[in-house]
Amino acid sequence: MTDTLLPNGIKDSGGDSTYFKKGCNPFAQTGRSKLQNKRASLNQQIIKQMRMRAGAENLLKATSNNKVKEMVLLELSYVNSNLQLLMGQLEGLNSSVEVYQNMQETANIPLIALGLKETKDIDFSTFFKDFILEHYSEDRNSFEDEIADLMDLRQACRTPSRDEAGVELLAKYFGHLPLMESRFFSPSRQTGIFFTWYDSFTGVPVCQQNLSLEKASILFNMAALYSQIGTRSNRQTIAGLEEAISSFQKAAGILNHLKETFTHTPSYDMSPAMLSMLIRMMLAQAQECLFEKTALPGIRNQFSPLMKMAQEAAKVSEIYDHVHQSMIQTPIKDNVPFFWSTMSQVKTNHYRSMAHYFVASALLDHQLGLSDDEDQQEKTLSQVYDRLPEGRSPLDILKKKEERERIGKAHIRRAILGHEEALRIYSLCHHLNKLDVLQDILKASHQRSLNKCSDSEDEEEFTDYMEAPDIISKTEHKAEMEVPTATKVKVTDFFQRLGPLTVFSAKQRWTAPRTICLCTEDRDLGFTLKGEAPVQVVSLDPLCPAAADGLKEGDYIVAVGGTDCKWLGVSDVMRLLKDVSEEGIEIQVISVMDSNPSMPTKSATFCGNLPKTYSMICLAYDGEDKKSKSRKVTKKPSFLSWGLKNRLKSASTLSLPTADNSGALPWNKPCPTFPSSSSYNNDSALY
Repeated sequence: MTDTLLPNGIKDSGGDSTYFKKGCNPFAQTGRSKLQNKRASLNQQIIKQMRMRAGAENLLKATSNNKVKEMVLLELSYVNSNLQLLMGQLEGLNSSVEVYQNMQETANIPLIALGLKETKDIDFSTFFKDFILEHYSEDRNSFEDEIADLMDLRQACRTPSRDEAGVELLAKYFGHLPLMESRFFSPSRQTGIFFTWYDSFTGVPVCQQNLSLEKASILFNMAALYSQIGTRSNRQTIAGLEEAISSFQKAAGILNHLKETFTHTPSYDMSPAMLSMLIRMMLAQAQECLFEKTALPGIRNQFSPLMKMAQEAAKVSEIYDHVHQSMIQTPIKDNVPFFWSTMSQVKTNHYRSMAHYFVASALLDHQLGLSDDEDQQEKTLSQVYDRLPEGRSPLDILKKKEERERIGKAHIRRAILGHEEALRIYSLCHHLNKLDVLQDILKASHQRSLNKCSDSEDEEEFTDYMEAPDIISKTEHKAEMEVPTATKVKVTDFFQRLGPLTVFSAKQRWTAPRTICLCTEDRDLGFTLKGEAPVQVVSLDPLCPAAADGLKEGDYIVAVGGTDCKWLGVSDVMRLLKDVSEEGIEIQVISVMDSNPSMPTKSATFCGNLPKTYSMICLAYDGEDKKSKSRKVTKKPSFLSWGLKNRLKSASTLSLPTADNSGALPWNKPCPTFPSSSSYNNDSALY
């Protein structure tokens, strides 16, 4: 499942002579590209059906003809059925985890990766050129290359490669967004540029004119890319597991940064409740990889190591239980794929059963001998249980063979029941049924527990069954969120020729450049200069020729002769002015205009130019004039249920059950060819 890269790159105008990849070839026939093409096609079909529903609802309100109402209601039911079907297909794409896994002879339990959010193409050229001419008084056509580089960078971000280079690509574009915002997004005027992103779970588009949605969506895709890197890692090696652990922790860190920084993003997949669940899921998968890393060299078939692994497995089970509980809460359960919640439930039961198996192995396979450290084993056993069976102490269990075997058998029976429950839950989800490797691992674990039970059972023994106590979860290596340095990558402004950002920004207002002719009188220009680039005129003599020619105190010098001075300091500018001839020299200056209180711009969120029925949120800034007319947008209920609320007995080592693919893993099977999305080339992202 390799990513196909285009052979050429684009020079980063940051000036560091580096090149960034253009991303994956959008026409590469890899499993991941087919999946993303299908997602893009579904997004377009969803928006089409939503527009049809909006029109039908408006007609239903406007007509009073009963016959027309009946026809419209019939059409609405048909459209809603189509929408539900499309949502189901999108859920199936989010459940297609097999294309993200690493292909090995022996496979581990599959992990879940996030799909990349889709977006539409954006043409910056028209608005940016007009803004450069009107606001900066620069030649609009001289910045065509910079605008083209920016648009190429954004286009490349739609198909990033599944590695660190892909993350760096997204990080570079994310680093350019604040610079672009300062240069071109004025608080006093609308840009006319609409950023449209599709919800990764529902496919519903969200559209905004400000850059908050763009920044948040890029961060989400960075986290999604890290989750794909984690699932692709080779978990049969220590290095591969370490890569997976780091990737999932970085994904959690980025999602947490997104949650704390962009608190009002009007897309449900980036709501606080959904992000909290995704963070838990990423950390759970990181903890699962930490458990696999501990078990990879082999688990020593000794009392203490087995007890330690039991608590580690119990910790993984506990974390996945928390993930499952968050997934079944309203409104998350209405949007999270059923596959995800089922998978977390399967892993909860599987790892809990493994914990009971390890404790059973420690009690049944090992007796307290003369050479054993009695105090150490007693301490270990006391830390495994929160409570012991009534009337029993850890030392009694260790010394009395009957008690030891009785509790050990209780644990193995509970392990068997847990594995059976995991297999039962597995059978309930048809998407899980496609993962043959998962079924093989669950069956192997179940059979291993059955073998342990049959080895320890005595047919002539008749005893009362007891309930095995719960195992305290504990880990020596807890998964923690990690914010990657890639989110803070430094970039050089594409439009640095406009001048220092502290002065030449969209917020500042100044006059058009004026030409002043400087003539010296006794080597005195009549003013002094101060400040960093660009330099500013101070201590202006009102009787000097420059003042008479229109120079004002506080003016910025932007050019001397034919030399651009926006980035020159005082010493550099003075060097240009010291050799003024008798004819003088022309300079260009600008004056900062008084910043009148700008009218606050209304920042509204639309869903693909849909009527207000489908606007998830409409943010309006109320100015001081409370009497001004304002339209209140009412959010109407829909089927999407939008919610934005925050909420081996003789062996020397034991190994985790694995499944031998024998060349027949599900992701080795030929991938079905998805329908072509060529008809949506204008509005959809190929990947």
